[in-house]
Amino acid sequence: MTKHIFVTGGVVSSLGKGLTSASIGLLLERRGFTVRLQKLDPYLNVDPGTMSPYQHGEVYVLDDGTETDLDLGHYERFTHAVLNKDCNYTTGKIYLSVIEKERRGDYRGKTVQVIPHVTDEIKSCIRKVAAPGVDVVITEIGGTVGDIEGMPYYEAIRQYALDVGKNNCLFVHLTLVPYLKAAGELKTKPTQRSVRDLREIGIQPDVLICRTEREIPNDECEKIALFCNVERNAVIEEKDKEFSIYEVPLSLAQNKLDELIVEKLSLTQAKPLDMSDWRTMLDRMRAPAHEVTIGFVGKYVKHRDAYKSVYESLDHAGIAHHAKVRVVRIESDKLADEGAPQALANVDGLLIPGGFDKRGIEGKIEAIKFARETGLPFFGICLGLQCATIEFARHIGLENANSTEFDKASPHPVVCLLEEQEGITNLGGTQRLGAYPCHLKPNTKARAAFGVDVISERHRHRYEVNNKYRERLQARGMLFSGTSPDGGLVEAIELKDHPWFVGVQSHPEFQSKPTKPHPLFRDFIGASLERRLRKTVVTR
Repeated sequence: MTKHIFVTGGVVSSLGKGLTSASIGLLLERRGFTVRLQKLDPYLNVDPGTMSPYQHGEVYVLDDGTETDLDLGHYERFTHAVLNKDCNYTTGKIYLSVIEKERRGDYRGKTVQVIPHVTDEIKSCIRKVAAPGVDVVITEIGGTVGDIEGMPYYEAIRQYALDVGKNNCLFVHLTLVPYLKAAGELKTKPTQRSVRDLREIGIQPDVLICRTEREIPNDECEKIALFCNVERNAVIEEKDKEFSIYEVPLSLAQNKLDELIVEKLSLTQAKPLDMSDWRTMLDRMRAPAHEVTIGFVGKYVKHRDAYKSVYESLDHAGIAHHAKVRVVRIESDKLADEGAPQALANVDGLLIPGGFDKRGIEGKIEAIKFARETGLPFFGICLGLQCATIEFARHIGLENANSTEFDKASPHPVVCLLEEQEGITNLGGTQRLGAYPCHLKPNTKARAAFGVDVISERHRHRYEVNNKYRERLQARGMLFSGTSPDGGLVEAIELKDHPWFVGVQSHPEFQSKPTKPHPLFRDFIGASLERRLRKTVVTR
């Protein structure tokens, strides 16, 4: 029978349940088990696809086109778990399914209630990922214990443990042990209260992971164990990681969390833990031979989680080159006022990420113009490709060229709405989403990066390069290095007479790992580092 680990959180949000779940998944994979990970989110949106980046952070997209919570990005970066639409459910999606069943008459006239109908629906979602061949399912419950919107989820997982047997379930509770500077001591009471709330629901945690700024003395750990009714060895200290999130799995392993899970779930076929490659990766991060600075011109740079996967992918690429990547975040709507030469004077490469709406677009275009004219390595992602196309079109004389997203009356709509998007009115789940194949042309930067002719990348967009302008753009030096299999959609662009200028319509940041950086990020950082080293030689 598939074993289950339920990860809950208490006291405050943003404690790192997603990273903890991903780290547990990594440790179990390294012990020889097949894992699946799942996030249950209490909000009423059907998915995060229509939510503002300031509200929710980035929208992470899976191969099957599901728009998910950003924690699924952690799951994929840390593990090899196969994720799909069954790996992220929201209250909106749960209730939508229940209401649809009620409308069809599936409940045969019964009064539809939170218990048992909503909780049964939640349990059925958990069972979907407990497929044959999966040893352990790790389910993260969003929010914090005590939140009114999360109550059906806690009730559902309480019931689930009874359904499959407590020996097949493990409850891991992540909580906070704050340090009060004025008192000069750590406080365990928030953890005690959080566990008390969880126990009132009917869930006794098996493992407590205690987030803390400072080391928790043994007597305090014993106090937590006593008052929270857990074994002393099940109180796991998790100090803040100032260096890298990729230290978390090693920290948990050092505290023998993997051994505890193996014992409590009777995972008798466990292999010895081998984290040697992970340690090597972290050693390379700690002692970089080089440093490279990337100008990151975006619309939501004040909210780091809005571009979470892009930032992580830059770090991954830096690891591949033994380099520390320093990111200079520049607000695109302010760059036009400051001027690109000043804003980008000290960077070694320029990255323009995805986004929507016209705010800040001219700042992005100004930055791309600077990169094109000065030979600064450029990497454009989704909207970044579209802005690069607009800038180049204006450069070759197509005055007021634009995207119909920003200017429907543009005389040269070099970027336009996808044909399949015409007539769509609902915003949620209607973009071009998920993995699509792309054919790469020989003798291009993209082909050199991947080393193969056909790739598959994930998408999330409505607009594309207008095919009516492809011949004119190509005649003046733009190379369409990647297209859909039928040639109908532009997937990648390059400039012939430029050291490294690449734009892609996809989101390559969704397929990068710390131990396996995405090829385009890797080569972009490589080109930026080469430019920096060349400048250093010249100045000497």
